[in-house]
Amino acid sequence: MIAMTAVPRRRVAVIAAAFVIALVAAAGAPPSARADEPQPAADAAATVRVATLKFGTVEWEIDVIRRHGLDRAHGIRVDPVDFAGAQAAQVALQGGRVDTAVLDWLWVSRQRAAGADWTFAPFSSAVGSVVVPAASPIRSVADLRGKRLGVAGSPLDKGWLILRLLTLRNDGFDLDAAAEKSFGAPPLLSEQLAGGRLDAVLTYWPYAARLEAQGMRGLVSIGDALRELGMPDDLPMIGYVFSEQWAAANRAAADGFLKASRDAKRILAASDEEWRTIMPLTGAKDEAELARLRDAFRAGIPKEQASAAAEQEAAGKLYALLASLGGEALVGPSPTLRPGTFYPMPSD
Repeated sequence: MIAMTAVPRRRVAVIAAAFVIALVAAAGAPPSARADEPQPAADAAATVRVATLKFGTVEWEIDVIRRHGLDRAHGIRVDPVDFAGAQAAQVALQGGRVDTAVLDWLWVSRQRAAGADWTFAPFSSAVGSVVVPAASPIRSVADLRGKRLGVAGSPLDKGWLILRLLTLRNDGFDLDAAAEKSFGAPPLLSEQLAGGRLDAVLTYWPYAARLEAQGMRGLVSIGDALRELGMPDDLPMIGYVFSEQWAAANRAAADGFLKASRDAKRILAASDEEWRTIMPLTGAKDEAELARLRDAFRAGIPKEQASAAAEQEAAGKLYALLASLGGEALVGPSPTLRPGTFYPMPSD
């Protein structure tokens, strides 16, 4: 019988390590890297980074796109990037943190006049409305003269300028001088109207929809005002804005994203159940408020058959009217809407 000699633990560890190395060497490579085995396909989908706002309408659409796989169906992957406000999203777009953000074509044209290459793909024609208490004696825009009017945004807000154009044309006075106006954030204006400290508010459409769900009365929408001014009431006013250079270098991704957006709108236009699914994203307090938001969103969905050239022509006419009030502070150095402001939408 042969006597066994104890082997030090350190020596055992060295021998074990050498054995493992020998096995790996014999195999030639780790299993995942061997040339004779199939490799997983790389993810070929291009990522499109989209700026979103909490409870914002873009967030609703992006949620539909992702849940239904509409981005994957068009060969892309949508990556929503959340921001606290529209200004932050605009800065992020200019700084390259996102590929696209929803802005208006006035901004796009002004930037193009300064040498930028932003372009605009329609997202919505909805802008806002004038809302008054249900029992208010105010029955027309002319009745706003001398009243306490809250205006969402700034003195250069397009809805406010369109409303001023309407009173100048139809009633012979400028609402800017005739009303006791105050500018502010939509939530604050809604509180002041409910508290009786304002007689009327001109506010963005989601806030107008919420006020109407609470029993307030819509007086006139900006779409109504546009129609009275001889403009299309369904002219897209906000849209996905992105760089022409980016779109040219990523044509399949840019067009794929716009097709996914269109598909999402088709779902939101047809399915009430889809609205119940996204209800938490809308911030709606109840079914009545959700229905108001749903109907207003649907009314703002751009026409699919509209051409970029026709939309830019209509926008050019409105641009000239807005420039007559807002001046260079609104439109910058260009007296006319810049060519290329509207991006040709891809076909199915």
